[in-house]
Amino acid sequence: MFVIITYDVEEKRVSKVHKVLKRYLTWTQNSVFEGEITEGKLKKCLASLHNIVNKQVDSIHVYKVQNAKMMEKTVYGQEKNFDSMFL
Repeated sequence: MFVIITYDVEEKRVSKVHKVLKRYLTWTQNSVFEGEITEGKLKKCLASLHNIVNKQVDSIHVYKVQNAKMMEKTVYGQEKNFDSMFL
């Protein structure tokens, strides 16, 4: 499946959340990751995030797209793919 994950966490946890998500998905914008992932890997990813975030003040949004071919993505302005910047 294709997922988009966004997050809003306290500054002291940003780098930890970023590192977990970078293992599974592509970093496309500040606080936004997306990509193809299996259900099992998504569960592992979310379990890792569960150990980091504070549910009282942080939030993580997971958007699941069962068929990426049915999704249309339009980028206005410069499209960023931070992962390719460092390869």
